[in-house]
Amino acid sequence: MRFPVTAWVSILHRLSGAFVFLLIPGVLWLLQESLASETRFLSLQKTLGHPAWKMFIWLIFSAIVYHSAAGIRHLGMDLHWGDSKKAARASAWIVLSLSFSLILWGTYKIW
Repeated sequence: MRFPVTAWVSILHRLSGAFVFLLIPGVLWLLQESLASETRFLSLQKTLGHPAWKMFIWLIFSAIVYHSAAGIRHLGMDLHWGDSKKAARASAWIVLSLSFSLILWGTYKIW
């Protein structure tokens, strides 16, 4: 059995949402640390320059980008925009290509 592209977009939307939800405490902690003082900010900036942390930031960015794009698609479908099989398939491909393009752009900016 092969999943259609619409199923993959939906499954990845759920997974990226769970990933973003689980990382909210870590992201809030990073924000808190960066706002605590200038010395903590500079220390955090130096720490986040490490490739492992850059990978972590890239994963968060990628998950947020994909989840947002797929979420807009799902909201549109809830409003019955693009309900047909053909339109749903086209919007799924648009979400994948748009997300991939934005993630590539983010990769360039982060690394």
